[in-house]
Amino acid sequence: MDLLECSLPGIPKLRSGKVREVFDLGETLLFVATDRISAFDCILPNAIPHKGEVLTQISSFWFDKLDFVPNHVITSQFRQFPEILKPFEAELTGRSMIVRKASPLPVECVVRGHIAGSGWKEYQASGTICGHVLPPGLRQGDKLPEPLFTPATKAETGHDENITWKECRRILGDDVAHEVRDRSIELYEHGRAYAAQKGIIVADTKFEFGVFEDEILLIDEVLTPDSSRFWPEAEFAPGGSPPSFDKQFVRDYLETLDWDKQPPAPSLPADVITRTSEKYLEAFERLTGRSLFKAQ
Repeated sequence: MDLLECSLPGIPKLRSGKVREVFDLGETLLFVATDRISAFDCILPNAIPHKGEVLTQISSFWFDKLDFVPNHVITSQFRQFPEILKPFEAELTGRSMIVRKASPLPVECVVRGHIAGSGWKEYQASGTICGHVLPPGLRQGDKLPEPLFTPATKAETGHDENITWKECRRILGDDVAHEVRDRSIELYEHGRAYAAQKGIIVADTKFEFGVFEDEILLIDEVLTPDSSRFWPEAEFAPGGSPPSFDKQFVRDYLETLDWDKQPPAPSLPADVITRTSEKYLEAFERLTGRSLFKAQ
């Protein structure tokens, strides 16, 4: 079933993001990934079939694989959910996880391995990315000499804003800033190496961390098509923006419209919805080696 909104009668909802709904289970939280999709900071009216399942199950896959960094996951298996959630099997199966109540750190931990997106725009203007001076002559999409940690402030609405390493340390304190920077780069390196074996380039990604009982945990989502740029290695060529496993078809379609990128967002045609869903499913199948429909 497609899921644009999720309400669970009797279970208090704490917040609703662009994609995820968060419910309070008392000692723990319930994360539910809907099939909503946003572009240009606007939530679109259409569901992307299986998107929420892909995001949850790719994250679950990575949380298991990257377990050298402690994380917030208790379980993503519906059969292990408490009895109070059993009436909601149709809404929750495959797209939800129960997690510890970590307090999120107020910084997004972005790691860039290739020059793309806002980093490419900044490099063209100044030869830098978030204060990192880069060699001249790099092309769009080029692999960087080494992964760059480029933190950003978290925004509930609108774009996150890149900040300097100095500002990151001011916000988090030196010890925590160094810990999340080092962990982020280590996670990225492991994820990039694994994805490369599956024919996927992880151009960049962002991680989130939270504090639970004085321990820093990896939280939220990990190396998904929503939090990362995934490029098919077979189609990659520096000097342009490669195709990707995410919202590309949605963005490309919206750019053809006479729309001011302000709410309300326009509806998507069926072919754009279908092709976008197929890309999310392909990312899942390539990374995990199994079909989503046999994964639950």
